[in-house]
This record gives sequence, C-alpha cells and structure tokens, in this order.
Amino acid sequence: MKIVVIGGTGLIGSKLVRRFEADGHEAIAASPNTGVNTLTGEGLAEVLAGAAVVVDVSNSPSFEDTAVMKFFETSTTNLLEAEAAAGVGHHVAVSIVGTERLPTNGYFRAKIAQEQLIEKGGIPFSLVHATQFFEFTNAIAGTATDEAGKVHMAPVSYQPIAGDDVADQVARTAVGEPLNGRRDIAGPDRYRMDEFFRMALPDREVVTDDHATYFGSELLEDSLVPIDDVTLGQFHYPEWAEAHR
Repeated sequence: MKIVVIGGTGLIGSKLVRRFEADGHEAIAASPNTGVNTLTGEGLAEVLAGAAVVVDVSNSPSFEDTAVMKFFETSTTNLLEAEAAAGVGHHVAVSIVGTERLPTNGYFRAKIAQEQLIEKGGIPFSLVHATQFFEFTNAIAGTATDEAGKVHMAPVSYQPIAGDDVADQVARTAVGEPLNGRRDIAGPDRYRMDEFFRMALPDREVVTDDHATYFGSELLEDSLVPIDDVTLGQFHYPEWAEAHR
C-alpha cells in the first residue's frame, strides 16, 4: 500500500516512514525539501498518484496566530483537494488533546480549523489527538522562562508522551479502517505539570505559578490531558530521558 506522509522528514514523520517501510508498505516522505509544498500545491498531484492513505504530520513554520491559521487552512484545503482528485481513501491527521478546551490559544484554534476542514472534506478520515511530546520538554520550558531564568509552570494535570509512542499509534491508525472521528493518545503517567518539569529539568529552577501560561494561555486543571477514552503509550519519562541523554 502506498502511504504518503506529509511532513515526512520531521520528528514524527520520519519515524512513521520507517515503520511503514518495515511493514512492507511504500512510504513516501513529502515535505518542501523533497519537492512537495502543501501551501503552494507544488508536487501534490505527483506524490499522491496511486496513494491509498495520506498522513499529515506537517507543522507551521510560525506559531504567530495569523500565520499558523493561514498555514493550516491553506495547507489542509490544498491537500484535501489533491487527495480527492487522486482518489485517496483515508486521511489521517495528528492534532492535540484539549484543542477544544483552550480556545484562547491561537495554535489550538488553528488546529480546530484544520480538523473542521477534514471533517467536512468528504474523504474518510481519522484524527489522532496526542498530548505534549517528551521531545518538546525543553522548548516548552523555554517559552515559560522569565528574565531571571526561572521556569514558570502551572500546577495542573500533565500527561506527556514519547514521539515513538505517537508514531506507533498513528501508524496503526493509518493502516486501519478510517475512524471518521478521533482518538486520544497520551503517555502512561499523569503528573502535575510543575512537578514534571522539576523532575525533567533538575538543573533549572521551576516555579509553581497558578497563572503561568502555555504558549500565551492560562491553563485549567484538565486543559492538556484526556478526559474520555484514551490509548496509553508504553514509554515512561524517566527511562526515556535516560536513554536519550
């Protein structure tokens, strides 16, 4: 089966391509540096010819509110139109647990817009909502660091997941029947967000701050964690961190 991975040279995309190939599928990594640009439409018709499944794990180069909205709306519209023309039978997209619960966040609003386009696009689809990746721990901390170098984190629920677990679950979803809905995935352990970052960044001062923001938005207790059925990953953070030193 031919599977095209949009964003296939990135963190999750490259893992997906390796998994699909190991299972005997024809996996194509599609991204601007391989000649496929979902914003302009360049290379889409060619790469989607004969594809049964498209997995979209692409991301906006800018997280500024207007730019990220334009990226996901334009990219998803172009991709769905090209998929319809090519006869693609399953569109899979990765989104974020809690998108609908953090409407003040511009990135989350853009992901909601992407999901709505997919739901109305006429192509059988599956949405995989993941929690925050272990691999993004330092980047998340960087956005929450004050001028004195202190990391401000809210004492709310937090359940991050390893990129390998994300890739495993997305790959399984992609080769299955379309959900025409969504599934949530998360890491096996739930923490308080401030306590997790204190554990993950032992050389940094992590401040418990009820008003700390996550990419500009204050968090409620369950803003970033699954509240319904969820599939749990297998990798626990301490062991994962030790293996990735």
